[in-house]
Amino acid sequence: MDWLKLPEPDRRVAPAFTDSAGARAWIASQPQAQPLAMLAALDAQVRAVDGADLPPDSAGELLGILRATAVPLLAASETRYLRKALPLLPDDQRAFEAARQLWRDLGIAHLRLAAELPGEHAAPLLHRAAGSLRMAQYVHFQAAQACPAELDHLLLGILGLAGRLGVLDVTLTDPDFLPIGPGHIGGLLAWALLLRRIDPYRLSAPQLVVANRAIRRWRELCEFQAAPSSRVDVVELAALFPEPPPEDVPGYLEIHRLRRKIRQRLAALEAGDTPESLKLGRELSGAACIRLLHDLDRAFRPSGPATPAVDGELELVFGCDDAYALFAGRELNRPASETRPSAIAHQRMAIFGFDRPSELPDAARKPQLATERWLQRGGELHRPAMPAGPRRLSPCLVAATLPDGAALGVLQGLHCDAGGALRGNVRWYPGRIRAAAFLPPSGGTQRAAAFVIDDGKQASLLVPASAGTRIDSPLRLEEETAPRRLGEVLERGADFVRYALEASGDAG
Repeated sequence: MDWLKLPEPDRRVAPAFTDSAGARAWIASQPQAQPLAMLAALDAQVRAVDGADLPPDSAGELLGILRATAVPLLAASETRYLRKALPLLPDDQRAFEAARQLWRDLGIAHLRLAAELPGEHAAPLLHRAAGSLRMAQYVHFQAAQACPAELDHLLLGILGLAGRLGVLDVTLTDPDFLPIGPGHIGGLLAWALLLRRIDPYRLSAPQLVVANRAIRRWRELCEFQAAPSSRVDVVELAALFPEPPPEDVPGYLEIHRLRRKIRQRLAALEAGDTPESLKLGRELSGAACIRLLHDLDRAFRPSGPATPAVDGELELVFGCDDAYALFAGRELNRPASETRPSAIAHQRMAIFGFDRPSELPDAARKPQLATERWLQRGGELHRPAMPAGPRRLSPCLVAATLPDGAALGVLQGLHCDAGGALRGNVRWYPGRIRAAAFLPPSGGTQRAAAFVIDDGKQASLLVPASAGTRIDSPLRLEEETAPRRLGEVLERGADFVRYALEASGDAG
């Protein structure tokens, strides 16, 4: 285990207490009504205990008290940064930083202490270290912030140390996460590694919750192996980390039974069972849950070679209205004040004998669209840090002019790196795409943009999320004589909804 290098402990400040009574008295004196100040104070004491020369039993007890105090505060702070538009606002960024730092420091302190103890005494500490570092990782996914490589190194360190001590499969209960139930260290590590495998940044907040819950329930079905037992139902750990795992760390995770659970749940959902009855929660509808489980199953299969990507700059427009203007060549709801009265045009013609075509009242005016320049490299999009730039929330609708013409797509997997740059990728819709418009069911005179997408297999209609459309409702698109009926929701983004679209005809 010489390869496991933990950060040096902070020995500059002595802990404010040395026994449990002193710890509880100190906690009672802290600013309970100021969550961020309280989390900062707890983190300072975690680092102080980590760096103090205390007996292992005393240090472990004090870390347990600090962790138990922090857990409910950390859970309450999640709403501050959970899938907010990026970059995060300063207050939300501070809440995220406080959470990820405290979880990290708790994990390191427990791991450092476990590394000095024999197996039977190290196991509970390693279990808490794995739980803490898993949460440090999950906080990054919740806030859509890039996960540092340090967390990968620490999770591998727990895997190697637990395997060497023979405690990887020892069943334990984390007193701070009782609803999770008893489990072993290997299950917690499998949970963290599999959640990373599915590219959680591309999931919406409800999808992330359901995916995390499913992997949590099935984590114990996975098994770490030195060599793969098959080529289909294994995850190669080297693919998840910047560097290959050390030789004394298992290189594979067998997931055959987990994938079988996914297929069983899919069959039950398709037979009419509800996600709640299958203990998948209430966040997603049955159809949405089916799509998510299919996505998870695909993510757990071995992947082929990546499709070569074209590198270069890409000018993106965001939202349904600007995408409509790009496709149609005109603005959806041009303000009346921007239209020149016909009388003025006739006067110009009478006086000068001509008028600029772009100024004629009925002439098409090329829309002036707000675009953002993103860099495309290796299939990933990158927007350099823009302190005053627009904030973005994915998955969101984008459009661009590509060599083959206008394209409509979804910016997904959006996350922020340590320098404030945004990263993600675009999934372009295939097939024929037609821009259209309709009057929203809520009434009014402002038209809403719509896009009819025909990929050769299924027609669908994409509309703004704010349009107030519903499944099975008739919708009349401009330039069509018969209304359309909206089928099931195929996809839901931050600013759009895409429905299956029935053919034109009697909507009854």
